[in-house]
Amino acid sequence: MSAPSRGPGSPLSRGLTIRGSVSVPEAELMWRFSRSSGPGGQHVNTSDSQVELRFDVANTEALPEVWKRRALERLAGRLVDGVVSVRSSEHRSQWRNRETAAVRLAALLAEATAPPPKPRRPTRIPKGINERRLREKKQRSETKRGRTGRDWG
Repeated sequence: MSAPSRGPGSPLSRGLTIRGSVSVPEAELMWRFSRSSGPGGQHVNTSDSQVELRFDVANTEALPEVWKRRALERLAGRLVDGVVSVRSSEHRSQWRNRETAAVRLAALLAEATAPPPKPRRPTRIPKGINERRLREKKQRSETKRGRTGRDWG
């Protein structure tokens, strides 16, 4: 397997940045290339343009312990033996598929390691609003009661 390209704009220029200063070193990323399915003309049978990028979440040293626990918990359905896998085959060139797979993996790990949202504090309805609602309801009821021909007396 060959190493991915590292241009100045590449997401792999210094490993795979997840969030802030935390990044996964390139040595921990496993790349696999295969032929993409679907139409493609003369070029399709000779190039391995589909990219599969794998990352061992369970045994990594790159992520802080708290992040690793969160990722293992949230990605449980996607993990196979602690390894998360991302595929890309929408582009015709292997290089662009590598870039896409790297961006997808970074986004997936960033979402999986994000801190949980703050718990929602239920809002209190002010007493005055509730009283006004009941007053208006009673008034509406009186209005409707006055429309009937019967004597409610």
